[in-house]
Amino acid sequence: MAKRSPEPKRRRMPRRQRQVLAGAAAVVVAVSVGWFAYRAAANLPGTPVPSQGNLHIAMVTSPHAPYNSEPPTSGPHLPYIAPWGVHTRPIPRELQVHNLEDGGVLVQYGCECPDVVARLRAIVGRYDTHVILAPSPGLTPRIALTAWTRIDTLDELDEGRVVRFIEAFRGIDHHR
Repeated sequence: MAKRSPEPKRRRMPRRQRQVLAGAAAVVVAVSVGWFAYRAAANLPGTPVPSQGNLHIAMVTSPHAPYNSEPPTSGPHLPYIAPWGVHTRPIPRELQVHNLEDGGVLVQYGCECPDVVARLRAIVGRYDTHVILAPSPGLTPRIALTAWTRIDTLDELDEGRVVRFIEAFRGIDHHR
């Protein structure tokens, strides 16, 4: 029987070298994750609006700081939400904000435009929760899309843009 030669001993990497290699790998992973997160945020629809917090107020008439966007995207709001879905009357701004905080998207229109409203109704009807369609008399431009700290406005209906906004922000809860 042939004699087997002993296998050569594997040289173990020194501990310091293993630590440096692990640290370098962690840095590469962190930079990659950060880059992808930055790209994802940069591609979000609409315009960011600074947060005004999420203070609860007792009534629509309760005094509070003015909102920093129209329609509002954060700030003082009532302690309950409006029902999801299609509304035929305007929703008080202080009520809208709580829906946004709870992950809602509001689609509002400020025109007497039954054809546009019918198309918006069809879009909003695709979602069982977390989306509201409501009139907003005096709103300019004609259509406003709002989510927590985000707004997009349109002079003409662009269905793809509306759906993209809803899909990007619908269902993201903002309670602290």
